Amino acid sequence: MANEITPGSQAWHDSYREAIVDPDQRIIDTHHHLWSTESMWGRYELDDLWRDTGSGHRIDKTVFIDCHSNYRTDGPDQLKPVGETEYVAGVAAASAGDPGEATIAGIVGHANMQLGAAAEDVLVAHEAAGNGLFRGIRHAGPCDETGTLMNPGGRGPGIYLEPEFQEGVRTLGRLGYTYDTWHFFHQNQAFLALARACPETVMILDHFGTPLGVGAYAGKQDEIFPIWQRDIEEIARCPNVMAKLGGLAMPDNGFGWDKRATPPSSDEFVEAQRRYYLHMIECFGPERCLFESNFPVDRLSISYHVMWNGMKKLVAGFTAAERDAMFYGTAARVYRLD
Repeated sequence: MANEITPGSQAWHDSYREAIVDPDQRIIDTHHHLWSTESMWGRYELDDLWRDTGSGHRIDKTVFIDCHSNYRTDGPDQLKPVGETEYVAGVAAASAGDPGEATIAGIVGHANMQLGAAAEDVLVAHEAAGNGLFRGIRHAGPCDETGTLMNPGGRGPGIYLEPEFQEGVRTLGRLGYTYDTWHFFHQNQAFLALARACPETVMILDHFGTPLGVGAYAGKQDEIFPIWQRDIEEIARCPNVMAKLGGLAMPDNGFGWDKRATPPSSDEFVEAQRRYYLHMIECFGPERCLFESNFPVDRLSISYHVMWNGMKKLVAGFTAAERDAMFYGTAARVYRLD
């Protein structure tokens, strides 16, 4: 129909606005991507990031997370991801030139952890390319064999259990870098084994260990929740693991907002996702939790300012110090941003 607005488009986001909750709360957005060329999520460059971070909340700093953007097209395969760090370091320098906008203050790139200790050479190259902003690696492990997911990965269900992979993650800790990862809920036990095998490495669990709700998992969220809940409780007993709070509005999560004529409100967001957020905070504590936007991926389902409104509402009952830890302090400590 001629008057239909495509979900996730700017017109779709502009169709619904909310007043900003607690606009003075300082925030580090710990997880966003950038694409200067077309991706499955479209382009997302500095002006696009600033459009979102400038939508009303006090986003002081951000952390870029690897998304296979601007990899080198030649040279050794293991060094191709360094091109992404080179690209983002340049964007970060531009972001620091405007004091009224959010600054990209940290870069988490990619290196193949299956290289084991030999990954150190790649880390040295990232450090040289990062202009002082390189903080760690994400080598994600999502794998699902049902063939129904929007972003299925395909790295193999047992990657976290490989001795070489575990040695690569231990190398990060030895050199003072962090390890971010992302996977699906049925891989949480494998991630737990990885966390136990690498106790000296600070590990950040992205996107709640992704409970799924589409394809073979559609309509099974209440069935999946207690499984996810128990796994998170076990993972939280590993003191080296931190929990990113966000990334739960991806289409794969099955809330269906990416198919609606209008974006969800922050109250809808809170009602749908409260149990996940509060369980993570209960298990990890505010000092090990850090909020993320996961934009532009979650932009397919919800507006930036509405998402942060919802997250603020979710933790309104915590103390000011606890809220500041989750929105700013934990991220500043874990990613060394202050």
